[in-house]
Amino acid sequence: MRDRVPVVVQTGGVRSTPARVLWAGAEAVVTCGVVLLLLVAHQLWWTNQQARAQAGRQVQALEREWEGSPAVLPSEVPAQSPAQSPSESAGAESAGAEPSVSPSVTETQPAGAAPSAETAYAIIRIPRIGLTAPVARGVGKRSVLDRGYVGQYPGTASPGRPGNVALAGHRNTHGEPFRYINRLRKGDRIEIQTRERRYAYVVDQVLSQTAPRDTGVIQPVPRSLVKPSYGYSAPGSYLTLTTCTPEFSSAYRLVVWATLVR
Repeated sequence: MRDRVPVVVQTGGVRSTPARVLWAGAEAVVTCGVVLLLLVAHQLWWTNQQARAQAGRQVQALEREWEGSPAVLPSEVPAQSPAQSPSESAGAESAGAEPSVSPSVTETQPAGAAPSAETAYAIIRIPRIGLTAPVARGVGKRSVLDRGYVGQYPGTASPGRPGNVALAGHRNTHGEPFRYINRLRKGDRIEIQTRERRYAYVVDQVLSQTAPRDTGVIQPVPRSLVKPSYGYSAPGSYLTLTTCTPEFSSAYRLVVWATLVR
């Protein structure tokens, strides 16, 4: 009687069809996760690094340009000259999710040649939150805000002048200069330096939340149209900071008001 020889069949590790499907699905999930992680890192980290570096270089460039023309605080100079330049009206540029407050306002502008749009002309400093950033005219996302700059709504007052200097800045990503303005309290100091001098403002009111289209907050005499108990009723020299709130959302706007130190 012959011995039976056992036959061993080797599959070579070939997976069944369900296993292949599960493996392919797992690879797809991992790939998508890696891509999303890279996108988040780019948006939350890399854009900040780029914008802060660019804004820092601009601040240094302005400071070098102004060397030899020392700035002085308003308390060290006479009151503003009665001579005023003509008023002009301009529609503020709505720029995506950040500064969607976009009214048409009439404001006094400084005499002489004004800086061209989207060109940094001033430096804002807020000691409370450790902020130093360039200020440019205009609130375009790509041309101003995404560069880490603080943007000035077109048609609003120039620093130190009667009226309302209305500024916007990102709260998250692209340098996020206004990320911590919610920490500002009454009495905190805000400085804006131009070629001519350094102006000092003191925080007076904080509106923690209002609608994106609350155009009253950046008018010459700023007052919320949504919450009329916030704002002012008489002309003066005001500074307005606006940004999105809550963080990582553009649902509402956070507003900080300050008044010029005389």
